[in-house]
Amino acid sequence: MLVLEEVESFYGRSRALQDISLQIPRGKITAILGRNGVGKTTLLKTIMNLTTRMSGRVLLDDVDLSSAPTHRRARSGIAYVPQGRQIIPDFTVRENILMGAFASPSSTREIPALVPELFPYLMANLERAGGLLSGGQQQQLAIARALAACPTILLLDEPTEGIQPNIVEEIQKIILRLNREEAMTIIMVDQNIAFARQASQRFAILEKGRIVRSGATADLTDAEIAKHLAV
Repeated sequence: MLVLEEVESFYGRSRALQDISLQIPRGKITAILGRNGVGKTTLLKTIMNLTTRMSGRVLLDDVDLSSAPTHRRARSGIAYVPQGRQIIPDFTVRENILMGAFASPSSTREIPALVPELFPYLMANLERAGGLLSGGQQQQLAIARALAACPTILLLDEPTEGIQPNIVEEIQKIILRLNREEAMTIIMVDQNIAFARQASQRFAILEKGRIVRSGATADLTDAEIAKHLAV
């Protein structure tokens, strides 16, 4: 579905990713793993064209998006939930969600039917300022905003980082539901190795901006985790 071919990505003159070739299968969760600072977030940003520049190719359903700006990639069906959530604190919950709808291929600007099912708290607080929500509620809001774009691929960067444990479990259930019941393709960066192994079908491990191991999650061994991911 999504293919990266020999991708390199830069911040200014600094090369952050080197020779990244990766295939993301349709309808699966692919976990991007690695220690801090190895390029996981940069990989997601590169898919969205949010670094200074890139080389190589990014193809979505055989359409070459390599030179496409961020807004075109979003309209092609890729939604991004960034690390730190980046909701607009002075906007209401409703307004934050509808921001995502501007990337929808549909001309309508409305909250998708899936959001009330997944996020009843948000629907009960649509007129509340986003900045007044807890960290976990803001993460839910960021996911709801992404879903308003009606994506086929969802990029999640550390979706449970710094969130209270009860909401972590809710968000994990939502991720699994989006994949298993809605057949959404998900690329997920997560430091929770246990959840990544439970949720994903594919994985890629980064070290120093390169992929050092990738494949089926069922083949990811404890020894490899200790070698590449242990702190």
